[in-house]
Amino acid sequence: MDVVEQAGAGAGVIRRNSVRGQILDALRSALVDGELTPGEVYSAPVLGERFGVSATPVREAMQQLASEGAVEVVPNRGFRVVERGARELAELAEVRALIEVPVMLRLARTVPAACWAGLLPLAEATVAAAARGDLARYAEADRAFHGAVLSLSGNRQLVRVAEDLHRRSQWPRGGGSAAGRRAGLVADAAQHVALLEALVAQDLAVVPGLVGEHFGGA
Repeated sequence: MDVVEQAGAGAGVIRRNSVRGQILDALRSALVDGELTPGEVYSAPVLGERFGVSATPVREAMQQLASEGAVEVVPNRGFRVVERGARELAELAEVRALIEVPVMLRLARTVPAACWAGLLPLAEATVAAAARGDLARYAEADRAFHGAVLSLSGNRQLVRVAEDLHRRSQWPRGGGSAAGRRAGLVADAAQHVALLEALVAQDLAVVPGLVGEHFGGA
């Protein structure tokens, strides 16, 4: 499947007024979906041919992905897709929990129920993507949900740092069947909804357990 197809419905032909941004989105989707294989090296000119554009915007998008830890530069060859081991993923999950859990628990005590109810569509979007097994859409919806929750803190630096960690934890990981990954997404998405329902109901006694469970399987 052509990488450009991973950018989502209607992407088809890259529009010239936003070439770099569209290619970056397409590459991110391809990474999450596993279309770009961990450990493999991809050159900007070859990917440019697949997109029907020059190598320059592809190279610029790849440099952005390198800054996010998704790929690494291989001199005179291109970019290698980073392989995420179990230890690195566990470390990322731990750091995310250290940052997000205290914030969520504080917000649970201070944010009105109506604000939490407004986030339900975002949680439901993760459920829908998980049910379809759409890894790229799920990754996008998952970041949107967590970003919206953390935005309630009013701390933009926190949101930025958390998003970077979240992206790094979403790149392809080795091992596991497709069915197993899909089941994991479905369970993760269900936790989003359960957490919001508890927050809307102001059932603060169960919130710490739900937050801990969610990040325990992050």
